Amino acid sequence: MTDVLARIKLNGKHFETLVDLDKALEFKRSGKGDISSIASAEEIFTDLKKGMRAPEADMKSCFKTAEFNEIIKKIILQGEIQIPAEYMEKQREGKLKQVVDFLAKNAVDPRTDRPYTPERIENSLREAGVNVSNKPVESQIHEIIQKLSLVMPIKIETKRIKLTVPAQFTGQSYGLINPYKESEEWRPNGELVAIIKLPVGLQMDFYDKLNSITHGSALSEELKENK
Repeated sequence: MTDVLARIKLNGKHFETLVDLDKALEFKRSGKGDISSIASAEEIFTDLKKGMRAPEADMKSCFKTAEFNEIIKKIILQGEIQIPAEYMEKQREGKLKQVVDFLAKNAVDPRTDRPYTPERIENSLREAGVNVSNKPVESQIHEIIQKLSLVMPIKIETKRIKLTVPAQFTGQSYGLINPYKESEEWRPNGELVAIIKLPVGLQMDFYDKLNSITHGSALSEELKENK
């Protein structure tokens, strides 16, 4: 458990308090969580280090409430959570490992069709100056491959797939499909027909998510790779 400062500035006034880092970040991401377990302090401050509590009148004016849990929610969702440098480095290293694992399973040397070792991939990532961000691997892998290809020949093993998604599920599934989309067609009945290039190592997870969204009603057809 790591307690950190969460703060916000409203109408020229500062408000801050202590929160559990992991729980606060999860609440900021999902909007879900037990606020009573997130807050590590029992007060809202204008300056926590000096022990200066926020006047109730200021809280009512800025937050439209003086209710502690409601104010904590707004501070977390709309304000800033101070993240320690060592925590950010740990997160970055964890995401780097995910990228290395993904490439070790899905990437090959196009000259030999042989996979690279995790050590070779990690060294090449550092050599290419690739900045791995704290977001899903699939949403940044294309950019990573472009930079990595400057220092090593590499290609991702993919399958080319045609998907047909019923109209009522297109909104929910589009974000899942979009990172891999090669082309799309919207039919008059609202169906989405998309051609995607999906890394082999992500197929099971991708179809699990797609079937969950569409209740198994999406159709898929494997296509031949374009030459």
